Amino acid sequence: MIRVGVVGFGLAGRVFHAPLISSVEGLELAAVVERSSNNAAERYPGITTYRSVDELLADASIKLVVVATPNASHFSIAMQALEAAKNVVVDKPVALTSDEIRQLSELAGGIGLQLFPFHNRRFDSDFQTLRKVLDEHHVGRNVHLESNFDRWRPGLTRRPWKEDQDQGGLLFDIGTHLVDQTLVLFGLPASVGCDARRERDGDGATDSFSIRLHYLTGFSATLNCNLLSSLARSRFHLRGTRGNFWKWGLDPQEDALTKITKIEDPAWGQEQSDRWGTLSVGLDGDPVETRVPSLPGNYRRFYVGVRDALLGTLSPDLATATDAWRGARILEWARQSAEEHRDIECDWSSEPA
Repeated sequence: MIRVGVVGFGLAGRVFHAPLISSVEGLELAAVVERSSNNAAERYPGITTYRSVDELLADASIKLVVVATPNASHFSIAMQALEAAKNVVVDKPVALTSDEIRQLSELAGGIGLQLFPFHNRRFDSDFQTLRKVLDEHHVGRNVHLESNFDRWRPGLTRRPWKEDQDQGGLLFDIGTHLVDQTLVLFGLPASVGCDARRERDGDGATDSFSIRLHYLTGFSATLNCNLLSSLARSRFHLRGTRGNFWKWGLDPQEDALTKITKIEDPAWGQEQSDRWGTLSVGLDGDPVETRVPSLPGNYRRFYVGVRDALLGTLSPDLATATDAWRGARILEWARQSAEEHRDIECDWSSEPA
């Protein structure tokens, strides 16, 4: 049994990490850091509540620490946990700069510990389905992918720290997921362009972006996110020389996780048929449309992979520290592009070994 301690019990700790850890055999949700409240103990009777990171790290029984705090604190807490000889899961983004991610990676590797970026949206239903469509080459040569993550949140977020630009804004929040998914599917781009801005009223962090990734093959991807879409666009739109694939709606797991403390539903992550994607392929004439059943999403696979890695079996599904560094580097180029109003060529020569 691997005993796990979670630092922070806000949305990330409460909705994502605690229920997933509790749902994986071989992992024990043993402790949480809450500075003043006891919310975790109310939801998980028997859990130990610590009031500081230092207290948690002093617990020798804790072998894995999950950093689920505001973005700007990820680097310092992850560094502190590694220095205390703990393996670490860090919620996205791992850090707000690629250099900080490099430092964490080098420290973990140098002392024989493991650093796991929480890129859970590799296990989204829609992403898994899109990956299958690509693997089966339904649309011919891939020409363009549009990846949209739209929400309707015209008021200020319920998490005030999200409105602080020093936390990275939406670009380094949802942008981390959208970039990581695209790199998994298509590899490293040759150049990056971006428009990033604040669209809602009042001062605060960036809440809208459009990232353009250009590849030497001629393929391109556009990654969009904003908080002022009362009618959302398709989640994915893949265009190819033989046809298109469309998928609407966000993966249902996040909403479901807000209501539970442990996954017990055998139909977890499955979408209703009215949310399935559409494949439109030209077969020597007008395109023929077919519905594509959505593969089940399963965020538990992340923590299954973490457990197995700690027991000596590495999972190819998990994001590595190098993956996180690549994503952060693209987001840095995206921010530079938005500031300078030009595309930025990608220089991958400094990638960590």
